[in-house]
Amino acid sequence: MSDVIVITGIADGMGREVAKMLVKEGHSVAGFDKDKALLNSLGEELKSINKNNVYLEDFDISDRKCILKFRDKVLEKFNKVDTVLSNVGIGFFGPFEEIDLEKALQCFEINVIGAAAIFKAFIPFMRDKKKGKLIAMSSLVGRIPFPFESIYTATKFALTGLIESIRYEVEPFGIKVALIEPAQVSTRFAAKIHVLPPSNSPYFERVKRFINRDNELIKTAPDPSFAAKKIFNVVMSKSPRLYNQIDFKSTFFLWLNNFLPVKLRDLILVNYMDIKLK
Repeated sequence: MSDVIVITGIADGMGREVAKMLVKEGHSVAGFDKDKALLNSLGEELKSINKNNVYLEDFDISDRKCILKFRDKVLEKFNKVDTVLSNVGIGFFGPFEEIDLEKALQCFEINVIGAAAIFKAFIPFMRDKKKGKLIAMSSLVGRIPFPFESIYTATKFALTGLIESIRYEVEPFGIKVALIEPAQVSTRFAAKIHVLPPSNSPYFERVKRFINRDNELIKTAPDPSFAAKKIFNVVMSKSPRLYNQIDFKSTFFLWLNNFLPVKLRDLILVNYMDIKLK
């Protein structure tokens, strides 16, 4: 029997690849994204596979009324929702001392409150049916902090805490929850957020080395289709694990994090990302 999966941030990257994989396997996909052009191209691609298994809308995750209207339309069309995959998110890069706090609030609004809003919209239906899955796209930095990504890291720590807490509340009603924790995937995500501070910034040289190192690592990172296969397996699992890594780097660093003293972990991280003071 086919499942119905809701995906936020569906138009690009891993969300897009997962959606294509699900529809090809005969499942139904409903999603939304604010990028209308990318959403339209995805819609054409998905509907060429099975036009009856697709429902897409273009709006911003911060529009709460649109989320509720979307939920109602999805349930009207498919009569059920088995899984909600919160994939929408934005990056935030730069030395903490120099960040714009208003933009930082926007990052929290999208990455944390956005996930909370889509989950909150569908939990009542899942609770009544005594089944469902809530899956959030987190990150390695949701459990290991990275420099120059303090706000993004904070949103992912918050998302991890949100999911861990929700789990206690909804699992008695048959609702499973899970986190996806990639380290790096070869998408346009990093290129969108990597911005050097002014040349007179006390952080300039270290940020420059960090960006250069990150760009090197992205070249060998798994592509979205590889990551999508891992995410697909979590989405289709009847009892997914709470924490799910999709690449070796994330698995390795989280394993180290469980055993190493913080000072030693930090030393490895600082050298790995080439940001030691020189």
